[in-house]
Amino acid sequence: MDIALQFERFFAHTLTTITSPERLILLFGATFLGIIFGALPGLSATLGIALLTTLTFGLPMESAIIVLVCIYVGAMYGSSFPAITVNIPGTASSAATVLDGFPMAQKGLAGKALGMVTTASALGSIIGMLFLVIFAPIMVAFALRFTSFEFFLLAFLGIALSGGISTPDTVKKGWIMGFFGMFLASIGREHLQTYPRFTMGIMQLEGGIDIIAVLIGAFGIPQIIQVLKDQDKVPEPVQLNRVMPSFRDIGRNIKHIIRSALCGVGVGVVPGIGADIASWVSYTTAKRVSKNPERFGHGAEEGIIASETANNASIGGSFIPTLTMGIPGSPPSAMLLGALLLHGVAPGPMLEFERPGFILFMSSTLLLASLAIWILGILLAKQVIKLLRVSPAIFMPVVGVLCIIGSYALGFQMFNLYLMIPMGILAYYLTRTGFPIPPMVLGFILGTMADTNLRRGLMISQGSLAPFFTRPVALFLFCLIVIVFVSNSDLIKNLRARYKKRKAEKEGA
Repeated sequence: MDIALQFERFFAHTLTTITSPERLILLFGATFLGIIFGALPGLSATLGIALLTTLTFGLPMESAIIVLVCIYVGAMYGSSFPAITVNIPGTASSAATVLDGFPMAQKGLAGKALGMVTTASALGSIIGMLFLVIFAPIMVAFALRFTSFEFFLLAFLGIALSGGISTPDTVKKGWIMGFFGMFLASIGREHLQTYPRFTMGIMQLEGGIDIIAVLIGAFGIPQIIQVLKDQDKVPEPVQLNRVMPSFRDIGRNIKHIIRSALCGVGVGVVPGIGADIASWVSYTTAKRVSKNPERFGHGAEEGIIASETANNASIGGSFIPTLTMGIPGSPPSAMLLGALLLHGVAPGPMLEFERPGFILFMSSTLLLASLAIWILGILLAKQVIKLLRVSPAIFMPVVGVLCIIGSYALGFQMFNLYLMIPMGILAYYLTRTGFPIPPMVLGFILGTMADTNLRRGLMISQGSLAPFFTRPVALFLFCLIVIVFVSNSDLIKNLRARYKKRKAEKEGA
């Protein structure tokens, strides 16, 4: 597709949104709510999307998508507030921001740090949006060549990557959770021959496990318990000085913003990884190429810019596989994928044929959300900081009530509550024992896709596995999966450890 025509249609969608007063109100209101979800430790973009999915079910599809995308962007940016001012990241995506953000605040530069972070986050989201506009059509054309075998392997690769990267010290636990999510997705009547599986005679399970109820429990309940346990550990936030950044500061750091945005988009495109890894990859890269790496960890501007630019740029990157292939790029985009399905939108290669212009509509919403976080961040920074003084004992019970309402409102079934609460308690204890929840989310989302495409492919090939090795793309994906599993095996780790030990002994000698 002609790039000029693509951008012409993109600006038409943007103009339609900003000329609608109702959509503008939803845009700024949802963005501000997202900032709050990110700023209050214990909440997250994933939980925000989960809760708002059911509350926006009665809205028109376009309005609901605006709310959910703005919640996502706002929460990703809002987590920088507690990271800089109270030394606690609002979400894991801002963990790297703490290293230089809080030292800057201790030097009396909290306002300057927030101003730079606000601008960097907005620019990072805009750069991610540009990649979505340009490369989404290319990915759609590529995905249209996929058959059932490629889609199965792609889903399997996403689970393998999310399990291996989310817990680098205990890779096996990540894989276990990924396959556990696939098992949960297989409960109910299978999609090709409608045969009931693992229902144990319970009629409510024949339609499958409701994704929103389970994921609200898996993300909401553990966070509520953990935050209420740690409520006395949150210090008072520091005072802010001037927040508006100068053009000189922005110009001096523009090369860091561009480099970090490219890191964020690159990591975000890989299925199942997300903003957490993007933030650390960008921070490590910035430190490696810096002329003064010793400043990192002591209040370096490049450090907070690298972290916050990358985690916001990863949003646009994660949208590319989510919308074009139906493979979530991160846990929040996995939740957004579930929300799109509930609103009658089926992401994948056929999306642009079924709903022409939808990807451009998502891109224009991402652009407007980026501008909204900059405006709200600059104008309302001091008011957002005041929210951090609210005791968790007040707002977390409110979140608990929203979890219950959100689970019940989807279909008005008490059975969803019976699923949500046990899943939340189970997720809490799994987290305490080192089993990560994000791989389970990806496994749950991708499980149906993997199961259906594998069975359909085997039916077409009459049980033959030859297409896995005779189709070039399928063979490439199969090799990637093998590399992921082998590179994270105990054998390879032991060989690496022995190599490092011998190298250290030689250097010592």
